[in-house]
Amino acid sequence: MSHDSTAAPEAAARKLSGRRRKEIVAVLLFSGGPIFESSIPLSVFGVDRQDAGVPRYRLLVCGGEDGPLRTTGGLELTAPHGLEAISRAGTVVVPAWRSITSPPPQDALDALRRAHEEGARIVGLCTGAFVLAAAGLLDGRPATTHWMYAPTLAKRYPSVHVDPRELFVDDGDVLTSAGTAAGIDLCLHIVRTDHGNEAAGALARRLVVPPRRSGGQERYLDRSLPEEIGADPLAEVVAWALEHLHEQFDVETLAARAYMSRRTFDRRFRSLTGSAPLQWLITQRVLQAQRLLETSDYSVDEVAGRCGFRSPVALRGHFRRQLGSSPAAYRAAYRARRPQADRRQDSEAAAHGQGPVPSGQPGHAGHPVPPAPHPDSPLPHQSRRPAAAGVGPSLTASGSGVPGQRTAP
Repeated sequence: MSHDSTAAPEAAARKLSGRRRKEIVAVLLFSGGPIFESSIPLSVFGVDRQDAGVPRYRLLVCGGEDGPLRTTGGLELTAPHGLEAISRAGTVVVPAWRSITSPPPQDALDALRRAHEEGARIVGLCTGAFVLAAAGLLDGRPATTHWMYAPTLAKRYPSVHVDPRELFVDDGDVLTSAGTAAGIDLCLHIVRTDHGNEAAGALARRLVVPPRRSGGQERYLDRSLPEEIGADPLAEVVAWALEHLHEQFDVETLAARAYMSRRTFDRRFRSLTGSAPLQWLITQRVLQAQRLLETSDYSVDEVAGRCGFRSPVALRGHFRRQLGSSPAAYRAAYRARRPQADRRQDSEAAAHGQGPVPSGQPGHAGHPVPPAPHPDSPLPHQSRRPAAAGVGPSLTASGSGVPGQRTAP
């Protein structure tokens, strides 16, 4: 799939400041950041692999706040550079941010804005997109992040066109990736952009990863909440909701099961997830509708009933607000873009009398609906395209409190 940047004309025309160097990559680290995501750009841009045909970058590891920086497992790191070193970099990478509910340091945001104004390429890996959004660098742009946090990013920053299905999005001078392993894909893409396919392929062989991965993170879109809720008493109520999406219940029902008033439940839920419980519940019902539209031949009316919507009209309204498409159009477009091999297997299955099956059982062509992965598990898909027009679930906040889609990327 070819790259098609939608960077704004003024972004495309921006030139790198004379004091910045294209070959210098600054990685901005913060306390509390996960070590895996942080180590990806350090390995890609900080190891000399010229013997394998990979052009060398110069790496500057910068502390975004006073150290030592504590990371996964209680490890403490000391960054050799501070924010001032970013002024020399042509590329600035922000790995996963420590918490989607925590505001980044203002000094770091100012440094990112200055770097961008001076022509530097700014990269956010996984929840690093929240830092870029807080700096205002994603306003009016397509972007992605880990699918689990995409609704929160869209709600908190409604001017960002969040696409939770992309593996990464290249918008010219601002790039974002999905979770964990997708950071490798984006870093390989940067090397490919800078030095060509041969250099990226050589680096991929050294890292023992595929140079390109097809698809996006749509297979991994899950009905889960951010991992922070796992140890909270609300987790049991949330698990019940996910198991009973086919039933008609509301937030008052969930609050009662949690032995809380609606007001207290709303406050606790929002503090844990960054979104309102009603927004989350509707999003889960729409996601379930997506699965049924993709993996079964249920009518739209049947899909509405199996996803807990009170009527097909309610499904169509929420579906259109969240995905920018009607359920019927979404199903048609999804099937049209499926790989030819899958369509051929579907035809063979139909010839043998194998009909469609509901979501949660083996789907068309015998493909099972995958289990929910851990947030840190690799995502075996790739996409290099920016958020595309059409039926892709680009998320922005709407006045109804339900994520909606912008009309064009």
